[in-house]
Amino acid sequence: MHPVYVWELPVRFFHWIDALAIVALAITGFLIGNPPAIQSSMEASNSYWFGTIRVVHFIAAYVFLFNFVIRIYWGFVGNRFANWKNFIPYRKKQWHDIWEIIRVDVLQIKCEDNPNLGHNALASFTYFLVFLVFLLQVLTGFGIYSASSGAWFSSLFTWVPVLFGGDMLTRNIHHILMWFFAIFAMIHVYLVFYHDYIDWNGTTSSMIGGWKFQEEGKEEREKELEK
Repeated sequence: MHPVYVWELPVRFFHWIDALAIVALAITGFLIGNPPAIQSSMEASNSYWFGTIRVVHFIAAYVFLFNFVIRIYWGFVGNRFANWKNFIPYRKKQWHDIWEIIRVDVLQIKCEDNPNLGHNALASFTYFLVFLVFLLQVLTGFGIYSASSGAWFSSLFTWVPVLFGGDMLTRNIHHILMWFFAIFAMIHVYLVFYHDYIDWNGTTSSMIGGWKFQEEGKEEREKELEK
């Protein structure tokens, strides 16, 4: 086994910034949608805890958005493991690999030869769909925000509630997508540890250091298959 530099620094930054932003957005978003009744003798204008929660939510939303934009940009300028072409299954081999990984992940059948060193084909296609959900979450979130904000950026999204049939339906979509991220995160963490166990290639640590491990000569075979 020899090390291969797979995940570049911008990709790793995107991953962890995205994870922290989603956690902050989910917690504050849940509190905004279902605020608890906090009994206090303090003057209401002095506590302002709900306003603080909204501010944290808005800041995390901007971080989430611009982090997402940078990742899209890196899909065009990054290395072959970060390239956007990996995320759209336009080749017959990618669909074959998707079926093989489904057999491994769901049916627990051993894959004879998995040449994927970066994201496997199923993970790549799943992340492409998740990126679409990212976009929908951004649109609905800033669409809701546009009604109470006079900022020029949020005003660019005033058309979103109209498109989705009103403010309430837009809020419901935004809330449902929050639970999608919660479920996705649990499945994602499980599969990361699972593939770290069955592939022995440093899947978990690679998103910290960037390196994965592969048998000698396998990287050349992977490049040939991609051609």
